[in-house]
Amino acid sequence: MAYTDKLWQETPLIRSIHISSLLGCDAYLKLENLHPSQSFKYRGISHFAQHAYRTHGPDTHLIIASGGNAGLAAACAANVLRLRCTVFLPHGGLSQPTIDFIRKEGAEVEIGGDYYLQALQRAQAAVAAEAKAVMIPAYDDPLIWEGHASMVHEIHSQLPEGVRPDAIFCSVGGGGLAGGVIEGCSAVGWDDVPLVTVETHGSNCFYQSLSLNEGPFSGDVSSRLTPEGTRAEYCREHNVTLAHLANLTSRASSLNASSPSATIVKKALERRGGIKSVCLPDEMAMQAALYFAEDHKILAELACATTLAPAYKPTLFRKLVPESEKRTTVVFIVCGGFKISLADLEGYKNIVASEIAAAKEWDVAHNGETFSVPR
Repeated sequence: MAYTDKLWQETPLIRSIHISSLLGCDAYLKLENLHPSQSFKYRGISHFAQHAYRTHGPDTHLIIASGGNAGLAAACAANVLRLRCTVFLPHGGLSQPTIDFIRKEGAEVEIGGDYYLQALQRAQAAVAAEAKAVMIPAYDDPLIWEGHASMVHEIHSQLPEGVRPDAIFCSVGGGGLAGGVIEGCSAVGWDDVPLVTVETHGSNCFYQSLSLNEGPFSGDVSSRLTPEGTRAEYCREHNVTLAHLANLTSRASSLNASSPSATIVKKALERRGGIKSVCLPDEMAMQAALYFAEDHKILAELACATTLAPAYKPTLFRKLVPESEKRTTVVFIVCGGFKISLADLEGYKNIVASEIAAAKEWDVAHNGETFSVPR
């Protein structure tokens, strides 16, 4: 694919002196928070929106169900393309600034239902009732992954000549970002580069799904890490078993998919470089958000800070990326997100302080193994 007509702009890849010094490696940050919608989702969703415009014309009505960031990306893309856009949002977890941002971009907002699934059902009904309406998928579509893959093409050209990453870190919910990274790595010849996907306890549908299939790990997962009511469902089309979470308890609401993309789970299980699947406590992600804000003067939404948690825990990092004779190079995708504020960070300080006072270690899971990490 040629990216000559893309709506997104190339985002910087910077070497973090803070994280590099802490980990004893060359750690790069892909700053996906700098898109107009403030998250990586603008890549894939704007790519899908352009395709819809080319296919259906200028009177296309874009519709999306979202917990926030995907809706923002759709609104921003529709504004540039001058298309009508409606964003269906659930009541739960919404902030007024998010709604205001969507409306500033010219999109209509429909709020109803307590969960994303209920917002999705209302959006689907709206699409069915209108001939020119097109549903934008939040994460599960080849066009979405193709758009997200562009960040790996950029990383490939931005790293010093001849340098290949020893690992790429990204957060994972439904799998849209991971799918883009997998597709991008395949395109640039990095299919053997390990991908570390990070999610939180209470929203770990990707981790749970990998555990249900032959691959990086399999078998029973510790009940402490399995949300109550989780069930397994076989997907015949892709020959994989998926976990469906009945309860989503993580504060990292942008990761709160109840089930991942079957296609991406299949791709993850089959990729040559493998998947290192990690899930960790919300509070560890909060601590990373605080460290990252202090070091880089950037506010990271909790879902994004989840990616960065291993960057601030050298013992965890070296379990995921073992030391070698050559200096290690890694990339952390700073995926962005609008749902963060200074008030949130103040709240994180109190929560993290209470956690540290209560105990000295946090439980982290990696490919079927559970171990403790110092707080």
